[in-house]
Amino acid sequence: MIAALVAGLLAGYGIAVPVGAVGTYLVAVTARTSLRVGACAALGIATADGLYALIAAAGGTALVPLLEPVVLPLRWAAGAVLIVLAARSAFTAIAQYRARNAAGQGEEGTGLSAGRAYLGFLGITLMNPMTVIYFAALVLGSRSAADTGYLEQTVFVVAAFAASASWQLFLAGGGALLGRALTGGRGRLITTLASSTLIAALAVHLLAQAA
Repeated sequence: MIAALVAGLLAGYGIAVPVGAVGTYLVAVTARTSLRVGACAALGIATADGLYALIAAAGGTALVPLLEPVVLPLRWAAGAVLIVLAARSAFTAIAQYRARNAAGQGEEGTGLSAGRAYLGFLGITLMNPMTVIYFAALVLGSRSAADTGYLEQTVFVVAAFAASASWQLFLAGGGALLGRALTGGRGRLITTLASSTLIAALAVHLLAQAA
């Protein structure tokens, strides 16, 4: 039981802590919206990690050969989606900044609801099949899934979800603090453009690996 708990925590933090394009986008979205929206987005990411942990615990490394044919197509799709999100985020920020200056109004909302944030980040994260390969190889690679009891599998999955959720919520909290610090329209615009550029660069790197 303790071994499954530790393995789940290590696996969850291991896949969540390296901040990539999705983590960067999470911080940027929270900075532009609210902690509530960012928290829901963070839970969307953690839900995807938990689902992949469940798949790995249930099927083990036997699933890896089945995923290999779709790894590259999904990687291309994930990279393309991230580039679109980066471009949309930048264009929206520029349009809102110009609109505020023209009308002389305060900050406007982005129109992103908590539910949409959850589903959107869940979908982005689910497009990464490397997550389930990571869980299977890291934790179940040395033993068969049949040798692991249901209770240990449950503890592993819950621990992995909790670890991922805690880190993603930490990133969302950082985004909320960033949004409060950058109360001016120009500061938010600069931050959004910087994050969009970083997301696009990470997406291009992802596509280059798939090529």
